[in-house]
Amino acid sequence: MKKLVLFVNVIIASMFIQACTDHVEPVAEPESFSSEPFASGLKYPIGLTVDDHANVWVTEAGTGNNGTDGTVSMFTSAGVKTTFVTGLQSLVREGSIEGIGHLIYKDGTLYFLHGSNGMLYTADVSSFKSGDPAVKLADIPSQDLGTFVKSLKLTDPLNSNTYDLTFGPDDHLYIIDSGSNAVIKRDKTTGKLSLFAKFPNVAPGVEPVPTGIVYDGSKLLVSTLTGFPFAPGSANILQVDHEGTVNVYKSKFTTLTGITLSANNKPVVIQHGEFGPMGFKAKSGLVLDENGKTLFAGITRPTDIMRAGDKTYYLLSYQDGTISKLSY
Repeated sequence: MKKLVLFVNVIIASMFIQACTDHVEPVAEPESFSSEPFASGLKYPIGLTVDDHANVWVTEAGTGNNGTDGTVSMFTSAGVKTTFVTGLQSLVREGSIEGIGHLIYKDGTLYFLHGSNGMLYTADVSSFKSGDPAVKLADIPSQDLGTFVKSLKLTDPLNSNTYDLTFGPDDHLYIIDSGSNAVIKRDKTTGKLSLFAKFPNVAPGVEPVPTGIVYDGSKLLVSTLTGFPFAPGSANILQVDHEGTVNVYKSKFTTLTGITLSANNKPVVIQHGEFGPMGFKAKSGLVLDENGKTLFAGITRPTDIMRAGDKTYYLLSYQDGTISKLSY
């Protein structure tokens, strides 16, 4: 009888331990961020991603002067920089230095876009480490996206700027084109391209200009900048379902240039800034939650944000050439 009682007690105890182990404390949503410097001296950074070794990969548009100093670089978690590849076209358009777009890492491979040339580069970085010599751009496999986008004739005049990308439904690659205001799907097996979604204008003559894209497990979420005159409150977070149907997820934002997901898959977005007669006002960039609450302020022209841990994010400033580490 004593053995039976002991056995039952052991079973109950093990069930209690299992229940405690299975219970995961939820991660609170950010209410505000604190910031610390991570890296500086970047040449107009555009996009960032984090690999599975906690390295931060960044695209830099370059100087716009000599035409070929667009760069992809890697920073260790301690902030040590190594150039991975350079020689990417750098140009000036409407007063901004651009060319290269965003990037994403998965399973030892780095995917990065060059929007002005319409190219997707697919680089094996599984053995690349801090201090290694830069690789040659010509040795990185690439795919022409721009020609396909222009063949769709989505805008008049024709326009294409393949800008950001994410892995979405069925693990295919989904690429936003901020020139044609569309989402392009790239098949994970064949690499075949197809039009997945087209975004309608915000108002007559005002384009949505998608800038960031993420997948929350059920839908794609897209941030929009909107076209000139960058009217306050005219930008949206859009949602795209598995069939490519577009709807507004959240509205009344201003000049959004990036989006990431919190630990609970809630959108966190960045406001590029307030636009006026002299361009984008300094220090008017913001980090916002999906309801428009300010989580961090005082940034100059942010271009990307990426969550790197439950409560840790990295933030780019295009104008200042910096990466900041945010936490709460």
